[in-house]
Amino acid sequence: MTVRNLVGGLACLALVSGATWLSAQAPAGRGAGPAAGQAPGGPEGRGGRGRGALAIPQRDLLYAAVPGRVNDIGFGGVGIVVFDVTRNFRFVKRIPTWDYPASVEPENVKGVAASAQLNMIYVSTTKRLAAWDLTTEKKVWEQVYDGNCCDRMAITPDGKTLWVPSFGGPHWYVVDAATGKLIKDLPTPASDGAHNTIVSLDGTKAFLAGLGSKTMSIADTKTNTVVQTVGQFSGNVRPFTINGAGTLIYANVNDLLGFQIGDVRTGKVIQTVQVQGYGWARERLTGHGCPSHGIALSPDEKEIWLTDGSNSMVHVFDNTVSPPKQVKSIKMRDEPFWLTWSADGKWVYSASGDIIDAKTKTVIAQLKDEMGRDVQGEKAIEILFTPEGKATKAVDQFGVGQVRTASNN
Repeated sequence: MTVRNLVGGLACLALVSGATWLSAQAPAGRGAGPAAGQAPGGPEGRGGRGRGALAIPQRDLLYAAVPGRVNDIGFGGVGIVVFDVTRNFRFVKRIPTWDYPASVEPENVKGVAASAQLNMIYVSTTKRLAAWDLTTEKKVWEQVYDGNCCDRMAITPDGKTLWVPSFGGPHWYVVDAATGKLIKDLPTPASDGAHNTIVSLDGTKAFLAGLGSKTMSIADTKTNTVVQTVGQFSGNVRPFTINGAGTLIYANVNDLLGFQIGDVRTGKVIQTVQVQGYGWARERLTGHGCPSHGIALSPDEKEIWLTDGSNSMVHVFDNTVSPPKQVKSIKMRDEPFWLTWSADGKWVYSASGDIIDAKTKTVIAQLKDEMGRDVQGEKAIEILFTPEGKATKAVDQFGVGQVRTASNN
């Protein structure tokens, strides 16, 4: 071999090696797209989410605000952790939220919401509520209101108004989502201990549940006044969801491994459903103090998915029969404290960090951050984007049914 041939061969080898190195440095979910002819998500894309060899027309990301399991930074640290849904929930990046000195415990994240219309994501803690632009990932505004802020909020379908519970007080804040300006401080005497909030799909009602009450309040979002109550439930109301028509409430309550159903039309509790084949004990619960803390309806409302913290299970019920019938139980890696459905209805996100295939009812992925830690928390939301990075849809985190016509249940 001549010297000229040897030098030429070494140069080619260097070019190939350099290209390989550059490809390896591409950030997950950003510059590193699927190989030619490979379905989006590559060989690791499980759960039936592949779309063949076509280019992905939009970004599909899961945002998890942490610390979301009380204020324990061992389950994902501090910030908003982003995962690529189409690439088997691979870690994408961490968006900074608040920087705490080592001598100060971080604030427990209490809620997350997003407005596709305003291109913003909102995070509440035990002390404040703030908004970030989804494109620049910079904070837009922050509020503490009367200093008694905040808990798990909800946003109206037009993306313009936030309904924000005070932190355990007898009132909700109605907030301009663009500016954070307080529109109204709404007293809720029937639902003390403001905690969880859902806005109906048609945007006309806000469902307000308090930790200290067995009665749920319902507000008219046009007048920003409480117009109705539902209950009493058998215990204080904890997480809940509603059907798409806004006529039925599916609620977890204290001291019940199961759920109760409330009829909005009559204001009465009409059914109590208990988990069969599993017991519970308070000493086996490490958070929240109630055995079921998380419930979600499938988009077609044919199934009810329920958490079981005492046994680290998720139980599935057939909602086409009355009373709903327990049909499947799925083991989680840790206690599940919340459930959220995906935009396409193909998977369910558990607060334990498990991703469940809704059809096979098996765990298909588990969330881990850039350090390899398990990411757990109840405050996660899926957001869809155009290829240019503009939000097009934000999925509510409450597992609200999507059938807008009331059934005869």
